[in-house]
Amino acid sequence: MSETTSGRHGYSAGKEDYLKRLRRIEGQLRGLQRMVEDDKYCIDILTQVSAATKALQSVSLGLMDEHLQHCVSQAIAEGGTTAEDKIREASDAIARLVRS
Repeated sequence: MSETTSGRHGYSAGKEDYLKRLRRIEGQLRGLQRMVEDDKYCIDILTQVSAATKALQSVSLGLMDEHLQHCVSQAIAEGGTTAEDKIREASDAIARLVRS
């Protein structure tokens, strides 16, 4: 679990903003479903897929930044194996984002 020692996640301060953004993305995805149902032009659908993908990437980068600034930096300050674990965890998450 990626938490600070206080039990709060690094993104907690911006949680409402993340939720708003994710709801907007959810709306984009529903719009994509309607486009397919309505037999819209392929390129128009692909354009909207690209926009939704970029929006998700933006959320991912924000969450990664929060994780590095809060969870990882706190673990480094504490030292020991917790720091090594958090760095490895962040590195693995970055690798997943790059591959996606």
